[in-house]
Amino acid sequence: MKEEDYNKAIEVFSGSPWEAEIIKGLLESNDIRCVIKDGIIGTLAPYIAPSVSVLVTEEEYEAATALIKSRTEKDSD
Repeated sequence: MKEEDYNKAIEVFSGSPWEAEIIKGLLESNDIRCVIKDGIIGTLAPYIAPSVSVLVTEEEYEAATALIKSRTEKDSD
């Protein structure tokens, strides 16, 4: 994301560092730009930050949440 996009970033996922990496890969493979917040701290010291967040821009929020929801539904079948 460009630096100016960080002010408008919205969380679409919160979980463990490895889950966040999976979600990030899913979003990026569908051309949705995203970043992981607290990823380094969550990896280096998981007892301090046990969960990390995946953030997207406002413009990509709906597409990202729909994609994550459809993936979650597939996994639960």
